[in-house]
Amino acid sequence: MRPLRTGHGSGRITRRQFISASLGTAAAWSVLPAGALARATARAPALVPADRPLRLAVAGIGNRGLEMLKTFASTNLTSVAALCDVDLDAPHTAEARELFPMAPRFRDLRAMLDQAGAEIDAVVIATPDHTHFPLAMHAMAAGKHIYLEKPLAQTFREADRLIAMAARSGVVTQMGNQGHSGNNYFQFKAWTEAGIIADVTKIVMFMNSERRWHGWTVDGFPSGEPMPPGLDWDLWHAARPMHPFSAKLHPQTWRGWFDYGNGAFGDWGPHILDTSHRFLELGLPHTIEAVHRDQPSPYIFPQASTIRFDFAARASKPPVEVFWYDGVANKPPLPAELGPGAVLQEQAGKFIYSRTLVFKGGTHGETLRIIPEARMQELAPTLPKIAGGFSDHPTNFILACQGKEESRSPFRVSGPLTQVFLLGVIAQRLGGRLEFDSDRRVFTNNAEATAMLAGPAPRPGWEGYYRG
Repeated sequence: MRPLRTGHGSGRITRRQFISASLGTAAAWSVLPAGALARATARAPALVPADRPLRLAVAGIGNRGLEMLKTFASTNLTSVAALCDVDLDAPHTAEARELFPMAPRFRDLRAMLDQAGAEIDAVVIATPDHTHFPLAMHAMAAGKHIYLEKPLAQTFREADRLIAMAARSGVVTQMGNQGHSGNNYFQFKAWTEAGIIADVTKIVMFMNSERRWHGWTVDGFPSGEPMPPGLDWDLWHAARPMHPFSAKLHPQTWRGWFDYGNGAFGDWGPHILDTSHRFLELGLPHTIEAVHRDQPSPYIFPQASTIRFDFAARASKPPVEVFWYDGVANKPPLPAELGPGAVLQEQAGKFIYSRTLVFKGGTHGETLRIIPEARMQELAPTLPKIAGGFSDHPTNFILACQGKEESRSPFRVSGPLTQVFLLGVIAQRLGGRLEFDSDRRVFTNNAEATAMLAGPAPRPGWEGYYRG
């Protein structure tokens, strides 16, 4: 197997030497020149030739990242050029290492792109929410196509910057809300174009599965737990303020903490509202209200919450009120069209109310049904048919990198969707009713909420991603 270029002059090393060197936590990496992020231009990197695999690097190779590694590999259209994880020696990253033993390994994405960037076409990022922004910004500045797991970012202004950087850099981008390439996407698009879904006035979303932070009572960040060997805890925090290691933070449990995750909103919201947001052209809400919060905390997400969003009229489309319900027992009210005594069976889904029809839907790629079922059967002969045969979400990204398709969830589409839920997170934290001016990017009635749009100041060494 041919050796890889190191990215420093013309020297070359063997793959075995490369792997050994890259395992160190202090691997050198080239800092982007001052202003490099701001100077990125809308010059699309060369499209990937269709006669060779898309060379992927994956950042975050345990849990969801492992699933994505397997999914991309199953397309037979990719090769794994590098693996990256701050916890390379952990049990949850072992399977990925075993599946791809020849792939160079790194703890730091910046070192990976500095040393192996010439061998990488695209980067899949499946790290905790709080690291999405700096990693994606760095990769786009390096000219790499990006498949970024949802939610796009952890703060509203980070999402703004990702959208702008994607436009400047010209790379192919895709958020990992895979239902946006599923049957629901094509059905919703066809039904909207045919006027079946029209004049929507209300959407009710719900996610009633138990979450990892349910049942927790915390009065601060835990401390005193031993650090797992090999974990780069400083790098795990990226730009965020550091806290002591705890198994309630890593792995996976970070999602329940305001400092690192976006709760059920970030985890499930992009899978439930995605097609409604896109094809109803909702944009951003002007009002966000915490209708209900169960055991609010300054550290972790509520045990349950009901959040209301109000969206203005768009051209001929009427205003829309959107409700979100999370928490195991915090069920939404059911439409009368389901009949008396109806019981909610699903743990996640939505109801869409128009002036003439009511639709019941699930999550991800699940298709809609008109309710009651008798009305669905009555209209069935007139409903557009979905032929199928579409590329799935990862394949759509690969084909977009080859110039054969357009990515279906690029940052210009998935960014505003993400921002809806980031505004909802602020309401979960503060409670009350918030008035948002989307043109000025401020809350008009709450200065603390406006400060939360940007999040905490970045730690030293990470400021460059937040400038220019």
